Amino acid sequence: MLQVLSGNTSAFAYFVETYQDMAVTIAFRICGNRQDAEDVVQESYLKAFRNLHSFRSESKFSTWFYRIVYNAAVTHSCSKMWLREGQTGLSAAADTPLPSPDAELERREQAQMVERTLQELPKGDALLLTLYYMEDHSVKEIAQITGLNLSNVKVRLFRARKLFKEHLPAGVY
Repeated sequence: MLQVLSGNTSAFAYFVETYQDMAVTIAFRICGNRQDAEDVVQESYLKAFRNLHSFRSESKFSTWFYRIVYNAAVTHSCSKMWLREGQTGLSAAADTPLPSPDAELERREQAQMVERTLQELPKGDALLLTLYYMEDHSVKEIAQITGLNLSNVKVRLFRARKLFKEHLPAGVY
């Protein structure tokens, strides 16, 4: 990380690779369009590189960068409807053994159901649930990324969970 902060471009390439999936997911949750999300992420990488000097170690580097992505996506003022895509943009664990075909089919169906349910929710709720449950960010990190205060994040997560459960198909949960 020190190499990235000192402006080393090859270290920055590692940074891009490491944070790409989550950055696109955040932007996609706000914009609702993959192309817009990718454009926002590209702008965010440039902005982050130009502003490395402003990073303070008060938070994690990833939190600082995701805040840049979040702000860029909001500023981009994405107003298009969410497009349905086959990819969720969420990373899967690479070191796990391959599941049986039946287990893999069930996992895919569950992932598709979760993605469809997230798409039915307001964008902000879907983003909070994604950051908390799928990307394992703490409430404090989510507050830093979104600019909301801790109490607001907790309340909105509670309401988003409730709304998510209401949108799940009958018999699930």
